Amino acid sequence: MNQIEAMQVFVRVAELTSFTRAADSLALPKASASTAVQQLENLLGARLLHRTTRKVQLTQDGQVFYERCKDLLADLDEVQGLFRQAPQALRGRLRVDMPSSIARDRVLPALPAFLAEHPQLELELSSTDRRVDLVREGFDCVLRVGALGDSSLVARPLGQLRTVNCASPDYLRRYGTPRTLEDLDAHRLVHYVTNLGARPDGWEYWDGSAYRVRPMAGALTVNSIEAYQGACLAGLGLIQAPVVGLQQHLDDGRLVEVLPQWPAEPMPVTLLYAHRRHLPQRVQVFMHWLAERLQPYLDPPG
Repeated sequence: MNQIEAMQVFVRVAELTSFTRAADSLALPKASASTAVQQLENLLGARLLHRTTRKVQLTQDGQVFYERCKDLLADLDEVQGLFRQAPQALRGRLRVDMPSSIARDRVLPALPAFLAEHPQLELELSSTDRRVDLVREGFDCVLRVGALGDSSLVARPLGQLRTVNCASPDYLRRYGTPRTLEDLDAHRLVHYVTNLGARPDGWEYWDGSAYRVRPMAGALTVNSIEAYQGACLAGLGLIQAPVVGLQQHLDDGRLVEVLPQWPAEPMPVTLLYAHRRHLPQRVQVFMHWLAERLQPYLDPPG
């Protein structure tokens, strides 16, 4: 293993705090990952990692070397692609994460054409409702919908997803179509929470000066977007969700918009990536493509 490859292994071990996870992500034997780091330590004459039976941590020297390695590897990637102007010249692994509904409805249908333009790219697509750890899990970029917490990551706002209130035709036949907020007292809401056991919100609406929440009854609480949409399709209640995941169901009549004058607050959409002086071209190209795929559903950032 050459020095560049050893540096790549070291960076992954440092980010995942595990030789085993780093080796798995790079499709290497664990022994090869350990040997690569040992070779670097011997070459530098410094201990880069504290090793215990439970985890691996950077030493002070290791932290300095890790930051330099990230910059050097990013620079190397940039230099390698400097004179490859054709789209098909993009190459390498690209690991991204995004909400499942966006992956299903907006990304996967268009992905064959994107990969045909970039046949040397290897895309790893994670689509889950949990918040992945971009650095520790080795993602190049993640797409987040909703408010962001404090983070050292670079945030690129794309806009705000418009929300829509929906119900199935069967549900409306049984409960009637609500025309006012007061009508909601006779209706059911499918509740969505990130963690089961948390107190669900009610019906969100704009009162002319601020967004408010009106308590609503509901027989079902779910913690995934797929289940949330599936429950609405099954006639279990009303939902409030971004239109990007519901447009096809609205177009084919499986869902019906209700109370359009009382939508929930638009949801901010953000691309996140680790700070680098030179972001690899393959990451830049994918993020630009992804932003274009979502643009029809986005309002300007708030």
